[in-house]
Amino acid sequence: MDTANVGYSYHLPSGGWNYKIRNTLSQFSDLFSEFNKYIAPAYHHDRCERSVQMRIYSMHKGEFVMVFIAFFACFGLGVFIGLAGPSPTTTTSTSATNIIRNTSAIYSGPFHLRTPALGTRVQQLWLFAEIITDNNDEEIFDKSFQVSISIDGILSDHTTTNLIPESESTNRTHHLKCEEQVCEEVMILHLGSLEYTHYMLNIHFYGLHEFHKRYFIREIVFYFKTYNPAFTQMETWFRFIFLLTTFSVACWFAHTLRKYSTQDWAIEQKWLSILLPLLLLYNDPIFPLRLVSGGCFAPLVDTTFQTTFLACVMLSWLALYHGLRQNERSFVSFYLFKLIVVGLVWTPTMVIGVWQKYYAYYDPTFNYKTDPSYGMVKVLIFSALAFYFMYLLILVVKAYSDLRSMPFFGKCYKHLKY
Repeated sequence: MDTANVGYSYHLPSGGWNYKIRNTLSQFSDLFSEFNKYIAPAYHHDRCERSVQMRIYSMHKGEFVMVFIAFFACFGLGVFIGLAGPSPTTTTSTSATNIIRNTSAIYSGPFHLRTPALGTRVQQLWLFAEIITDNNDEEIFDKSFQVSISIDGILSDHTTTNLIPESESTNRTHHLKCEEQVCEEVMILHLGSLEYTHYMLNIHFYGLHEFHKRYFIREIVFYFKTYNPAFTQMETWFRFIFLLTTFSVACWFAHTLRKYSTQDWAIEQKWLSILLPLLLLYNDPIFPLRLVSGGCFAPLVDTTFQTTFLACVMLSWLALYHGLRQNERSFVSFYLFKLIVVGLVWTPTMVIGVWQKYYAYYDPTFNYKTDPSYGMVKVLIFSALAFYFMYLLILVVKAYSDLRSMPFFGKCYKHLKY
């Protein structure tokens, strides 16, 4: 065009392909921003303006840094105390050649063992057997064999009680996995509660005769493993401190929100009011009951408390990440599917936990790892965990993509992410 009469000229921009691509992408960004108000929570959702204000809404970066520093300082202190403190277990060993008269029958026994002096503070007793051979080959082999055991309990006044007679002893199949001269330890016995001062064990091995001919069993070392009494004392104090701290925090939290209706609480505050009482149970307030009486009641209750608390934590993650975007939170539409997903993890975990504690109490030779059903339950647990984390990942990605630009939601998401 002729620009001689107006005194200026206009030139089209010549940014090239980079400019054209950026211009096109910006147009798509503007188009999707128009739909953002429909897919992300708006001002009328029951979040920041309608719920009780949380301290996280007004925290700045320095305060966040101090919170994380305090957390890692407490965590590091706990790790240091654990490393510097007493060992969790104590182990005593005895050799088969010292307790058997006929060493030529070392592959079968019988082996008469007397446990060290026990008490309630040692909590549990394990017996392991380690077989040492003269094998010089580099092959790795797996040999199955059977173990039969009879048990007598001895009190402090030397009164003896026949717990498992030889006529009622059951043969448990174990797998002997060896590499060169040393074989893996095999758990022979596990006593979940100790009601006697000593135990007399009469052990027979079956099915190792041909194995002894080929590789020659040179020695069998038996290991008695128990909890360290000093560790039990430290564990008791730690549990008491954590229980007292959790109770104080729960009371402070309830006192802070006492003047507000529960309908005005944010979803994070509602879930915290559920997790704090469950954390009290997770710290096992009946732990001292193990130290004064035997039985499987206290271990079963502890397993139930721990599994239920962890399941509720997993459920809270799903609810919090989905709750950032979802306004309608009825039980059927919001919580039912999440309960099913978490229940798929909680149910087999409870089954295997209670199964182990209950049968280990009534049958000391029981080992859930050697049971054929254990593999199936293990597959169910890992499959349920994989499905859970896939669902959680979807909720996290949606929450991040939709809410990263919103002020209060962004802070909540960052807090949940860490």
